Amino acid sequence: MIGYCISTKIVYICIKKPYFVFKQPMSDIIHLLPDSIANQIAAGEVIQRPASVVKELVENALDAGASHIQIVIKDAGRTLVQVIDNGKGMSFTDLRMAFERHATSKIKTADDLFSLTTMGFRGEALPSIAAVAQVEVKTRRPEDEVGTVLLIAGSEVEKQEAVSCAEGTSISVKNIFFNVPARRKFLKSNETERRNIFTEIERIVLVHPEVEFTLVENDVQTLQLPVAALRQRISQIAGRSINPQLIEINAETSLAKIHGYISKPEFARKTKGNQFFFVNKRYIRHPYFHKAVASAFAPLIPADENPAYYIYFEVDPASIDVNIHPTKTEVKFENEQALWQILMVTVKESLGKFNAIPSIDFDREDAPDIPIFDPSNSAPMPRVNVNPSYNPFRATSGGENYHKQAPGFDWEKLYQGFENRGDEPSDAPNEEKSAGLFAQKSGENAFPLEISPEHYQFKQKYILTSVKSGLMVIDQHRAHVRILFDKYIDQIRNRRGVSQRVLFPDMLELSASEAAALPAIIDDLEALGFELSNLGNNTFAIQGIPAEIENPQSATLIRAMIDKSIETESNVKDDVRESIALSLANQTAMPYGRTLSLDDMLLIVNQLFATPAPNFTPDGRTVISVISDEELGKRMK
Repeated sequence: MIGYCISTKIVYICIKKPYFVFKQPMSDIIHLLPDSIANQIAAGEVIQRPASVVKELVENALDAGASHIQIVIKDAGRTLVQVIDNGKGMSFTDLRMAFERHATSKIKTADDLFSLTTMGFRGEALPSIAAVAQVEVKTRRPEDEVGTVLLIAGSEVEKQEAVSCAEGTSISVKNIFFNVPARRKFLKSNETERRNIFTEIERIVLVHPEVEFTLVENDVQTLQLPVAALRQRISQIAGRSINPQLIEINAETSLAKIHGYISKPEFARKTKGNQFFFVNKRYIRHPYFHKAVASAFAPLIPADENPAYYIYFEVDPASIDVNIHPTKTEVKFENEQALWQILMVTVKESLGKFNAIPSIDFDREDAPDIPIFDPSNSAPMPRVNVNPSYNPFRATSGGENYHKQAPGFDWEKLYQGFENRGDEPSDAPNEEKSAGLFAQKSGENAFPLEISPEHYQFKQKYILTSVKSGLMVIDQHRAHVRILFDKYIDQIRNRRGVSQRVLFPDMLELSASEAAALPAIIDDLEALGFELSNLGNNTFAIQGIPAEIENPQSATLIRAMIDKSIETESNVKDDVRESIALSLANQTAMPYGRTLSLDDMLLIVNQLFATPAPNFTPDGRTVISVISDEELGKRMK
């Protein structure tokens, strides 16, 4: 029996036995995506910005055995990213296959994933790049007389033909995200994108000192890294000043070989720059191993400071998995806990070997002799000579009294302050004046309190003063940070900073990434009062500093502000300015442990409550705390 239901469009088929139900064919809704769209989706994972293009192309050049790699960028990579290498090149067919998804020469079976010795292996980089940019490739193998040129844009091949070209490969990536305007719109400023490119270049060149690298920006060569030893390559990137700071580490076990360099404890910085882990010549992020290094340095540096390190692991490829993230910066180790212990012990041993950790060596020839206890020799009892006839109130043989030898003191001066106890000195603010500070405040940041003019410093860290509702505690360092921040941000916005010339300019040597970040904040530094002269090769002379800074370490201050701006990674000018002002305020604010006079404390309190937000520092730390009378009463029960 065959039935048909119009409302449900279901055909019933019954042949003697229980019937089967089939839906009438309708239009299908699941279909395969075109290659161009699929490649754009894949590009979203692999190609995030121009720096991603630089990373992928340079890694391909290294896999091709290049000994010299030239990187050319224009407009921070927006207009052009070109990588030229002298590697082994590609044939006509290989060049075309390289732009197919998951086409690779690195792996053939699943087992090959666990014995990787190359940088790239997924076969996603080139097709992902070609999906969102216009690509031109010229390549020639040493054994070929002519090479091949391939033009491809938006995953569409426009031309492939023979061409005369040099040995190796030249890949030009133009107008990134030209066909994905939404992605292009979210690219950050040229300064930020340029800084990201330098960061990727740093991570690559630090692990390949045997390769020469050249960087050309907007037709100007800005980086030249000749072949060098590892320590020299680190100095090329981080600046020559880092060379005397480095301590070598070296350990070889059955699990891994660990080598590289760490900085001496006295050169630790508050920012986390110059911290690198590499495994099998691949840069990785590994917070767990970072804790091992931090644990080794913990007894030697303050908790808020960070050492620099360049640490290289060589392990069996089968004991790690690099295939857990498209960018391959996250690696899973088979023996993480054991490696953690090895790393911490290795760093500690190197610190002790180079006298970074104090130690006692009992095997030294010039060590002092320690006497052996001999019970037969009795030690004499110590003697104290006392004059039993001494009396300070009795006259001497010369007729003078002992107590007259002490300096005289006018005891009547002690009573002068009690005669008019209610009157305060004319130069000290009275309670009515102090209360006026708060009378002008409104909103949640105001304190409807009356402050006593009497202030006390507690443990050279806090300012204590009585208020109508109890006891006010002010953190003197944080209060100064709050005051200086508002001062510096005003100078930056209104360009009111006053500069003072220095007699002997400080030299500021920056790493490649730090030098790339400097142009974004140079105007704000000049607004504060800093004057810098470019000497070339990422070195600057500090000719002037803000007039209000006392005993400055100008190079340290500027480097800290650069690092802070790199950490912020903000594209909003106000955010960058606030970051600079806060960094300078933290660096120049009075430290804990400084003794303050009454005038100093009065000045800090008055300036603090003249700020728009005295309760907290700009980064949210508490400045003021009030202990109420009720709470004090409860504690005294």
